[in-house]
Formats: sequence, C-alpha cells, structure tokens
Amino acid sequence: MDYQWPAGLLERSEQLYTKLAGPIKQLIAEHQLPIEFYSVIRGVSLPLALWILKRYKSGSPLIVGISGGQGTGKSTLAEIWKLVYQEVGYRCCTLSLDDIYLTLKQRQDLARTVHPLLETRGVPGTHDVNLGISTLNTLCSAETGSAIAIPRFDKARDDRFAPHLWPVYRGQVDIILFEGWCLGAKSSVQPQAPLNELESSEDRFGHWRGYVNQQLDGPYRELFAMVDTWVMLKAPSMESIIEWRRLQEQKLRMRSGGGMTDNQIVRFVQHFERVTRNLLRDMPAWADCVLDVGEDHLIRKLDLRLD
Repeated sequence: MDYQWPAGLLERSEQLYTKLAGPIKQLIAEHQLPIEFYSVIRGVSLPLALWILKRYKSGSPLIVGISGGQGTGKSTLAEIWKLVYQEVGYRCCTLSLDDIYLTLKQRQDLARTVHPLLETRGVPGTHDVNLGISTLNTLCSAETGSAIAIPRFDKARDDRFAPHLWPVYRGQVDIILFEGWCLGAKSSVQPQAPLNELESSEDRFGHWRGYVNQQLDGPYRELFAMVDTWVMLKAPSMESIIEWRRLQEQKLRMRSGGGMTDNQIVRFVQHFERVTRNLLRDMPAWADCVLDVGEDHLIRKLDLRLD
C-alpha cells in the first residue's frame, strides 16, 4: 500500500526504520507475522506514528484510541508505536480495554441480577469503566516520581490479577496508547430486534442487549470521551472476524488439543456481533484515521483525517 507522506516525515520514518530494525525483527518473529508485514511497518505504521505526534502538546498527555475487532492487529500496532515514541524521546504507556474487565465475581453478580449472558466477558457492561477512567486520569496527572499500577487481566483464570501483580509505570507520560475491540462504540436507537441466534434464543426479551446499549450511552461514553485521537483498524467484514477466529482456534486445537469447535466459535462471536457491525458501519465516518485491514491481515488502505 502506497501513501503520499510529506517528504520530511518520510525521511524521519526511514531513519527510524533503520534504528529499530532489531526490535522490529524480534516483534515480527514473536507474533509470527508474515514477511510482508515489514513493508506495512515501513510504509504505514512508522510514518503514521510520527504524523500523530502533530496532535501532541507539551505538558498535556495525548491519549490515542486504537479500535479494531479481533485479528485486526491493534495490540501489535500499539507495540510498534510504543517502540517509535520511546525511540524519538516520548514517554509512552499502553492500556488495553481487555485489562479492565470486571472481576469474575462481579460478572457473576451481574449474571444473577441483570442477565446470565453478562457473566461472559467482552461486551460493554463487563468492564470496570471507573477503573479505566481513574487509570487514565492518574497517568495524565503523573509526575516525575509517580509509580502507577496498570491493571492486568488473567484470561486463563477469567479474572483480574491481584493489584500487587500489576506492572508499574514510573514517571510522567507523554502518550497513552489505549486499545480495545469496542473503543468508540456508541449506543443504538431502541428497540433492537434480535440480530442472531444467540440474541433470539438467550436474550428473547432484549434485556441483555438493552443493558449493553445503556452502558454505551452512560459510563462508556465518559470513558471514550477521554480519547484525543481515534484510529480504527477496520476488518473487511464481520464474517472475516469469524473466519479469523475459526482459524486461530483450529491452530490451537492442532497445537494443544484445546480450543473451541466451529459451533462454539459462532456462538461466542455472536456476543460481539451487534456492537462490531455498528462500529464497522459508523466509525469510519468520524475516526481520525481508518486503516483498512485485508483478509490477509495486512493494511490495504489508509484514510487519514488528522489535520
């Protein structure tokens, strides 16, 4: 994919690509990314990281929201950008929406008092939004001697790590990379007819999806309002996300004998279908940057609205 970056910016990007050759090679190996990813990093990821710096104002941390469905590469992009910003002298911290899930007990309580589907982590309403807001606020007000614990969630146990196990960020921060699958999602107009088999059979009266919608219109709106610059990694379609998950689980079964069956995958992904489809439809119209991800996970198009 070719994009006409300003000459000066492209020159700086090329210099960075040379300096970061070792870490980039290591990252590609660790994530088992195809060799074509080198050109994506060189032609898109690095220059875009520098372009976003135009939004940074000294003394006020810049919060960059990276939104994208599973398999689009948002956590990988955050890793690359963290390398870039640290290399050019900016203090950078990352936060994932996946790390601020409610505890298992909190979700079990929601399952009893609101709807059984809320025990399954993922959808809006299953995150500790106050924890996310307080973490971002604390990072934004950090001083030289600050030590800030960054929340971490243990997916293997389906529960949050104890606070004493959270990694600690020390000092001030210039740029916060905040990534998550439903970042930027907005509430829909009620009522909402069932969209798939899960909603038809397990949320017949719409209590679960109504609660999710209510959360998007309240707490999540406050959290997402903290983001200064929006970047969307746009999957080709909902069907692509399902297929990517199917292939991921297939590899897991071949490697360890575990993983979900195809039927289990379909049911699991249906939890996220409504919000994902809404994001795919609506977010490209207002995001500051939209990166179109191809079926092969590579960036195929860039739509940049940053001034």
